[in-house]
Amino acid sequence: MSKYTKEDIFRIVEEEDVAFIRLQFCDIFGTPKNIAITTRQLDKALNNEIMFDGASVEGFVRSEESDMYLYPDIDTFDIFPWRPQSGKVARMFCNVHTLDGKPYAADPRNILKRVLENADEMGLKFKIDPHLEFFLFDTDDAGRPTTETHESAGYFDVAPADQAENVRRDIIMNLEDMNFDISSSHHESAPGQHEIDFAEDLADRMADMIMTFRITVKTIAKRHGLYATFMPKPKEGVSGSGMHMNILCENEEGESLFSDDYGNLTDIAYQFIAGVLEHIKGITLVTNPLVNSYKRLVPGYEAPINISWSSSSANRSSLIRIPSQRGAWTRLELRNPDGTCNPYLAIALILAAGMDGIKKGLVPPAEMHENFTGATNSDIRNAAYENLPQTLGEAIEAYQKDELVKEVLGDSVFEKYLDAKRRDWDSFRTCVTQWEIAQYLNKY
Repeated sequence: MSKYTKEDIFRIVEEEDVAFIRLQFCDIFGTPKNIAITTRQLDKALNNEIMFDGASVEGFVRSEESDMYLYPDIDTFDIFPWRPQSGKVARMFCNVHTLDGKPYAADPRNILKRVLENADEMGLKFKIDPHLEFFLFDTDDAGRPTTETHESAGYFDVAPADQAENVRRDIIMNLEDMNFDISSSHHESAPGQHEIDFAEDLADRMADMIMTFRITVKTIAKRHGLYATFMPKPKEGVSGSGMHMNILCENEEGESLFSDDYGNLTDIAYQFIAGVLEHIKGITLVTNPLVNSYKRLVPGYEAPINISWSSSSANRSSLIRIPSQRGAWTRLELRNPDGTCNPYLAIALILAAGMDGIKKGLVPPAEMHENFTGATNSDIRNAAYENLPQTLGEAIEAYQKDELVKEVLGDSVFEKYLDAKRRDWDSFRTCVTQWEIAQYLNKY
């Protein structure tokens, strides 16, 4: 059942003195896009009559078929609390449709919707609970971002060591104004690194919430004279930032399908784990989309390196960890994704992989009992586990080989995404870095 009607939107816009409405969508890489309209165009928007040029959006259509429509999801209507209180700015997420009124196959939101429709047919309801980490850095005199911070705080530190405590508080207050259920926040392990957690929600809603979260964090940080980044590894020698995905699975009555009455993992849970592990190499290009993403997935930190799972909540070196809360709260934590991914595509592929494991009745490999936190490269090489891709190049190779990834994304998105990541990798491979100059110039 819908949260709002069209009449509700008109009423709220008038009562709250809303002057502009952003019709938001994103490209295939998760970059937010929008068309801003005034309230005079609201009726047209709610009748799905607002058009835009799809040829100008990365990964969308060719110029000869560029006219597309935005279909607002009125249940996503929110007023941005940080904008002026007179002449407010609101936002609605939109689905992209073609001229003939059909959902556009390359729209990331529609891709996730198709996966969730398959889940419905299987009697599965998925909820996601992400843990998003980010850095707050100083800016220079020109307002450009740096990788510098004046603080030296670590895990769970408080002010005055945690100099951004007020920034986090401001972010949380703005998120709560947009109906986020914030469960906790804290300073992370590296100086300038933070985490804000919010309660689980249905997978499609959570993808929208992740997009909103990233915009909110960056906007509020800028108001405090800081720069927020979800870049996975902006500084060497410290922990990187991830976006651990906690996945819950329920039936239509809201009962956990990952746990039995005694808190034990069910066959469906094991099959889901097996499916994700089966396809994780091919998915990693989407969950970890940058050259920089693979500098986080290295030995010596809590980021996962190998393809493994553990029922021990203390083993944070496993790729899939089972947190200690069981029963109705049983969830599977996938630890490799980072906050730069397109959340619609990442969630779609993760769920599709797990569902593939359920459909095929796959059995996961033996549970990993070793803890590789703090392990060396030698330890990892000698371990009896297959590794995640270690570079963007390896991720590209695995992506190309996974037919499930192509099936979920569709031929167009699959190829356009691949072409873009190949360009990134080729550009990086031909770049001469300062590390190479320092290591080799004086020797050779």
